[in-house]
Formats: sequence, C-alpha cells, structure tokens
Amino acid sequence: MKFNPPLVKATFLKRYRRFLVDIQTENGETITIHCPNTGSMMNCLLPNSPAWYLPSTDPERKTKGTWVIATTPFNRIANVNTHYANTLVEEALEAGIIDLGKPYVKLQREVKYGAENSRIDLCLTHKDATQTYIEVKSVTLGFEENKIAAFPDAVTTRGTKHLRELTALAEAGTRAVLIFCVNLSDIEAVRPADEIDPAYGKALRLAIEKGVEVRAYRTQMSPEEIVITDEVPVIVG
Repeated sequence: MKFNPPLVKATFLKRYRRFLVDIQTENGETITIHCPNTGSMMNCLLPNSPAWYLPSTDPERKTKGTWVIATTPFNRIANVNTHYANTLVEEALEAGIIDLGKPYVKLQREVKYGAENSRIDLCLTHKDATQTYIEVKSVTLGFEENKIAAFPDAVTTRGTKHLRELTALAEAGTRAVLIFCVNLSDIEAVRPADEIDPAYGKALRLAIEKGVEVRAYRTQMSPEEIVITDEVPVIVG
C-alpha cells in the first residue's frame, strides 16, 4: 500500500471521543484529525510522540486528515488504521507473499456467512469451486519485555463471534483461515492476549483444534508505504 503523496509527520497530543485526535504539525499548528481505530489502542497513545497522518484535501471535511502511524512507549511504530489490514492482506495474497498453497480465481470482500449473520473479510474461490474464508485482524499491542505482539487490546465479543463462525466452517469441511496482520514494528511472534480477553484466547485455541488455520504476518511501515513482508509464529501454548 503506497501513499502518494507520503504521510506527513506531526506530534501526537491526545485522543478523545474515540474518533478524534489532536496533533501538532511541524509548523507548530494544532489540528484535529480522524482516529480510524475504535479499539482501546493500548500502548499506542504516547503523548508528545512522533506520528504520521494522511492530510485531507476535502474542504468540507470536519477533520483535517486521518491518523495512520503512531509511536509506542517501547520504541516501536504502529499502523493504527485498522481499515488498512484487509487491503494489506489482499495485496500480499496477490503478490504471493501470503501463500495459502492453492491458487484462487476469484476474491470477494465482505461476504455474508454463518449462523450468526457475519461477514467474512475475504473469500477466495478456487478453480475446483472450493472456497477459503479469511478473517483478518489488525494487531498493534506490544509490550516492553519481549517482541511478542498480542491480540486483542480490549475485550472483543465480535472477535470471539468470528472465531465461532470460522470454527463452524472448519467443522463443516470448508477451509477457514484467521490472519493476524501485525501492524507493529520489531515483532517476532503473536499470541492471544489472555490477560485482557480470556474468552477470546479460549475460542482461538478451540478454533485451531477444530481445524481453523491461524497465521500471522508482519508489516514494514514508512511514510511512503506499508507492506506485509513475512510470516511469524502464532504462540498459543
């Protein structure tokens, strides 16, 4: 995913009302931009830290841009725009960086499925008419003591529902894949954040036991682009 023009550097000041962020531009002006992340953003809200945003060219827009990259307390950067994760995974599939071992002939987004009225992020159709359902989660939570990222950063009943739906698919014989898109630098593995949402961790382990494939891929971030680079382990033990 390329940014043209590149992201603009600023200083993060504060986040409030969930969707608003105040930043200070490099010329000293304080402006309000949109926060595209509805989660807790734990360890991504460091006051007076470097940040990068995408300016808006729409004169009618209420905010002057969208926040994209944050700096964490542990000398990492994080892509906090959760809307980018699906696109990053799609681009990596097309480029062969994410290789699921079976070519696909069609890719669909936001396909309805499941008994709980869900929408899958990506649905691949293969030459033999079989399908692969892919749920994507953006990971930005990291800690100082190691290079293992964790998901989720807050209790997620929606995320647990998605795991139940994927598990049902796998049990019915349909290929189901969960991909953690690691939007955090200097990370070597991903784990469930059991200390934050034990129900999600339990559902994740059950999903794996029932045949859901769980993978994690890390990204490389800069003001010019964000791309998925390679796979890292998922630790559930």
